[in-house]
Amino acid sequence: MISGIETGGRPRVVLAQTQAEGAGAQEIARIVGRGLTERGFDVHYLFFYRRTGAFDDIPNTFYCASTKPSGVAGVARMLVALWRQLRSLRPATILTFQHYGNILGGPVARLAGLSPVIANQNTTRAQMPSWAVHIDRIFGSLPIYTSIVVNSAHTQSEYDHESQRFRKKLVRIDHGFDPKLGRCSLAESRALFSLPQSKPLLGSVGRLHIDKNLAAAIRLLPIQPDWHLALAGQGPERPLLEALAQQLGVADRLHFVGELKPALLAEFLRGLDVFVFPTLLETFGLAAVEAAQSGVPVVCNNLPVLREVLAVNSGDCAVFADACDTPAFAEAVAKVLTDRHLRARLTEQSRHLQERYSCDTMVNAYERLIHASLTP
Repeated sequence: MISGIETGGRPRVVLAQTQAEGAGAQEIARIVGRGLTERGFDVHYLFFYRRTGAFDDIPNTFYCASTKPSGVAGVARMLVALWRQLRSLRPATILTFQHYGNILGGPVARLAGLSPVIANQNTTRAQMPSWAVHIDRIFGSLPIYTSIVVNSAHTQSEYDHESQRFRKKLVRIDHGFDPKLGRCSLAESRALFSLPQSKPLLGSVGRLHIDKNLAAAIRLLPIQPDWHLALAGQGPERPLLEALAQQLGVADRLHFVGELKPALLAEFLRGLDVFVFPTLLETFGLAAVEAAQSGVPVVCNNLPVLREVLAVNSGDCAVFADACDTPAFAEAVAKVLTDRHLRARLTEQSRHLQERYSCDTMVNAYERLIHASLTP
């Protein structure tokens, strides 16, 4: 019998997701795990594979594979390792994150004899392959997932047409975040990351992936020859972004600073004049919320979910523009750079994001959900 209780009487919880890296879903898992640990849970992090070393220093972290598996045999070995680790840990509850984390982790957890499984929908349906959407829909209607967490009203609305059985499992828990308040001055920040001291500096944080639409940010540079752009993150899109910068003749004004841990990320934000967020698909937009609350004015793509999330008391915490319309996007950035009253208003309004998206509020909601799932 799988008890899920450690010798010390602490409920054991596993947070499982696809890849270990310093991206948004992983940051949420880290914060939730830390908060649950502080509340007396025995927390373990389980990743299908290791992409970067973002979690190497975090205790109780396990990788089913050292790199992304390829081929049927590689995936099978990874899933067997997942099953064995779950059987060994015997957690009371497993929280799965990201669409592959849900549709692979959920049934493997059930095969390992685990109940309950709390799935987290950190990926929009538009980002998921059609077959994954279909499987997720079936699993949501079956007793694979005990609960299904969504992180915004917009994300919840994506499931309005699902079956009643599916919708009854939906629980909305908005993301919380750690304030990214660095200690560096602007000059010190730029020196730390070898960025130009006296030029207007745009920046963005996120995985270098096509859905983040960072090419739209690079296309701003030819319009204003003194602007520079710094990108924090890693991912498969980097060679294409470098090639685009070469093609546009702006490679000397594009700066990659790599994947940053939270403390360094806070210092990176201190050096920016404007945070640009041209993403095409989001369920929340954590990076933009963190940047806005840190005091950096944000210009982001005009997506309904970002308008929902980047607002406090009906006041916008960002400037919204069509990121695929390069002149309009550039005009919005230029306005933020030159209009000090707008910058001051955005900075003041965005300070309240910490109250709206409190870590304690988020972790408390997960704690209640876990306890409810453990109640017979």
